[in-house]
Amino acid sequence: MQIEPTVKIGELNVHRLGFGAMRLTGFRAVPDRTEPIRVARRAVELGVDFIDTADSYGLGTNEQLLAEALHPYATDLVIATKVGRTRPSPTEWGDVGRPDYLRQAAELSLRRLQVERIDLLQLHRIDPLVPFADQLGALAQLQLEGKVRHLGLSEVTVAQLEEARGVVDIVSVQNRYNLTDREHDPVIEYCEAHGIAFIPWLPIAKGDHFANALLVEIAAEVGATPAQVSLAWLLHRSPMMVPIPGTSSESHLVENVAAAQLELTPDQLDRLNSVASER
Repeated sequence: MQIEPTVKIGELNVHRLGFGAMRLTGFRAVPDRTEPIRVARRAVELGVDFIDTADSYGLGTNEQLLAEALHPYATDLVIATKVGRTRPSPTEWGDVGRPDYLRQAAELSLRRLQVERIDLLQLHRIDPLVPFADQLGALAQLQLEGKVRHLGLSEVTVAQLEEARGVVDIVSVQNRYNLTDREHDPVIEYCEAHGIAFIPWLPIAKGDHFANALLVEIAAEVGATPAQVSLAWLLHRSPMMVPIPGTSSESHLVENVAAAQLELTPDQLDRLNSVASER
């Protein structure tokens, strides 16, 4: 079955397979930036026009690296970033939703990315210690000031998404989702019904499900890798789906991008749909 090649994120038209930049830096920036910069540039050369980052990736250096690699940006390139989360160590994450913090974080992202307006700013996590409306209000104010074009959320339920849409216009949701982790099926269905892009993070589950016999079998049938079949399944799952596989390897990048051209038959999709029920 063929898939739609592009999707709208608000007013932005992007190809359905994006790139997650987190692994270009990891927790801290790598000493030699040559290879990460080359991978970022190669992604754009391969037609990727949607790149996902966050102010907490590499303690801010991930955004800096993307600017070093790609600025001045191509007119059709969308770089989305996230605020509202900190990472004090490789194993620790913290949610910070105070309005003053969100504003400061967005201002720093603007500086690091070397832009006057962020195309898509997503709330990385909802801080349970701060009223949700206050967090949304801070983002709305940034949008009103012209510093942010579109707003999105990450790791939210349908109820939280509906609550947010009562305050601001939400154009994207970034939740964990892949072939064997379908907790957020209701969110995908809501997004599809309301024209909201769904950006699955961990789209190939770190390869954890590649030992699944059915996935390996279908990969052999179509002459592809299990990772490519996993990504192709996501693209078939919903026309609002925008997977963002991340890698620091150029060969893996090329493999991932090629998945956008992989067509699966209705029978193969039905068989893959049964994988989650086996868990």
